[in-house]
Amino acid sequence: MEKLTTLHLSEMCQEYRRQQELPATEALSFDDRLGMMVDAEWLARYNKKLKRLIKEADLRDSNACLEDVDYDPRRKLDKALVARLSDGMWIREHRNMLITGATGTGKSFLASAFGNMACRLGLRVRSFRITRLLTNLMVGRGDGSYSRLLDEMKKPDLLILDDFGLSPLSPTACRDLLEVVDDRYDRASLLITAQLPVSGWHGIFEDATIADAVLDRLVHNAYRFELDGPTRRMVLCDRGAGDRQN
Repeated sequence: MEKLTTLHLSEMCQEYRRQQELPATEALSFDDRLGMMVDAEWLARYNKKLKRLIKEADLRDSNACLEDVDYDPRRKLDKALVARLSDGMWIREHRNMLITGATGTGKSFLASAFGNMACRLGLRVRSFRITRLLTNLMVGRGDGSYSRLLDEMKKPDLLILDDFGLSPLSPTACRDLLEVVDDRYDRASLLITAQLPVSGWHGIFEDATIADAVLDRLVHNAYRFELDGPTRRMVLCDRGAGDRQN
């Protein structure tokens, strides 16, 4: 047990101690007992890594998961497509995802659920409100951190940019967004949420040439979800009222 602790195999040590104190384990084979020890160590390390990845991801909703997605027909959410994308292969293939819909239709929840899924697969995720990211890059131009910030945007396997298109993008913001998108093109995945349908994204850019360049890199290899239906906040409120009445 001392050597297991020295080797930083504390969960194996704890499981071994538990087995020593439990007479029933004497009936198990050596392979079974060793397997239980290895499982305990693996699970502890997996949970520790998952906790770190989720904290680093900084998801809008850290509790969101694909298992809790509501497939109300009014949302027009393709259940089969969600299931097909739940294995994360689209991230490993460096494809993008675009989620659009009116305010309150659950775009950020769905994006966070896919981010949570990626973390559970051991992939690195980062999430930003796009206005905050562009502000950080603008400040970075002045304080010398611009290149470092761009390098950080290259590292995650999945980069989530939330609330795209809430306001027009200035020429400087257009160039900054192009830098982020171009650095990740065919190298890593982007997930973008927006209220405007993709057909209206071109008008957000004040520089039409950069708009063409950004959208060409984003759209052609992207999976799309176009959410509909009533605001989720109202639906959840109605359900809560119903539960209280019951």
